[in-house]
Amino acid sequence: MMKQTGPHVYPTSPTALNEVGSLVADLSRDLTVGGDLQTLLERFLISIIAMAGAQAGAVRVLTDDGQSMRLVGQVGLPPPVVLSEQLVDRDCGMCGVAVTNDVLGWVDDVRSCARQGSDAYFGLQCRRVLAISLPHGTDVLGVYTLFFERDSQLSPATEGMLRLIGQLLGLTLHNARIERERLRVTVMRERQDMVNEVHDAIAQTLAYVKMRLPLLNEAMLAHDDKRAMKYFSDVKSAVGEVHDNLREVMTYFRTRMDPLGLLHALQGMAKTFSDRNGVALEIRNSAQNLNLTDEQEVQVFHIVQEALANIAKHSMARHAVVAIEKSPQRLEFLIEDDGLGMTEPFVSTIVTTASALEPSRHLGLEIMRGRAQRLGGSIEMERNEGGGTRVRLVVPVRSFPPEAHA
Repeated sequence: MMKQTGPHVYPTSPTALNEVGSLVADLSRDLTVGGDLQTLLERFLISIIAMAGAQAGAVRVLTDDGQSMRLVGQVGLPPPVVLSEQLVDRDCGMCGVAVTNDVLGWVDDVRSCARQGSDAYFGLQCRRVLAISLPHGTDVLGVYTLFFERDSQLSPATEGMLRLIGQLLGLTLHNARIERERLRVTVMRERQDMVNEVHDAIAQTLAYVKMRLPLLNEAMLAHDDKRAMKYFSDVKSAVGEVHDNLREVMTYFRTRMDPLGLLHALQGMAKTFSDRNGVALEIRNSAQNLNLTDEQEVQVFHIVQEALANIAKHSMARHAVVAIEKSPQRLEFLIEDDGLGMTEPFVSTIVTTASALEPSRHLGLEIMRGRAQRLGGSIEMERNEGGGTRVRLVVPVRSFPPEAHA
């Protein structure tokens, strides 16, 4: 025989409420700082069991598919019972009722529990079971169960307190689920950041090395010592740069940025770009003050860096320009070249094949778009009016801190 009470919560004394609040607050705090769920719930159950006069207790939560209940914590149950109760159907007895409807329900005939394979416990050591829902809003996340060795009776005030504990525990488990999801998203973002860092700091330089190696080989076969030494010096310098960048990524996992800021970094890039790639690079800045945070400067720098790397690898350009313009509504970066442009889809394939490179999978473009989204802006690629390609990065001014006024 099973009987249940409705969702009414009986009033309890201020002292009892304070005890319950303190108990659940401790559990919530420990879950937030990353404590082990099973250990924390078992500590929690010890106090609840003592307060209710039970001999054992357990907490179950619904599985992700909602079809079963999984045991996540228990105190006082014999090992055979723990084994048989690890996973049960969501419609199992009073626990099934409690996980479907927000109730507090007693099980007086424990033979339904014994069907799980624990006959030696239910009916002999355990004579009565109490199931309490763990609700949050309109959902029920699970159930916690107390096991009594005799036909115990609880006062309405105690039952009300147990219902309140169920509600608070449901809220705590909900918050723990949100925290786990936040941590999962954080880990995924950090992994993507690592991919971005490796791509920006290493992949571009390695691509440059792969382009230089066939030229070095040709010079060596032609016994052109002057050209061979030039390409050897380029490769040696690039490999040293990769080594330094890799150590930095592994040791610090931080983004490299010129300490003097974005504009200084771009000017420095312009000085070496022509020597390394044979493309003259010009920086045109009409904005007096960019007003970018350090993080925003990092994102913009890597977008420009990737756009220029694509020019060097694919465009066959002789001249490139990075233009910076600012209006009251937006900040705009234009990266243009006078190369073959986007209307020749086979150009990059010809270049990479001739240089013994594999065709690009456009990972760089995906990373550029992701960085633009972080800035709250957008990025577009289009054909330049005078030939070649134009990359346009636009970020709303409202994304930046306000400019200081004299």
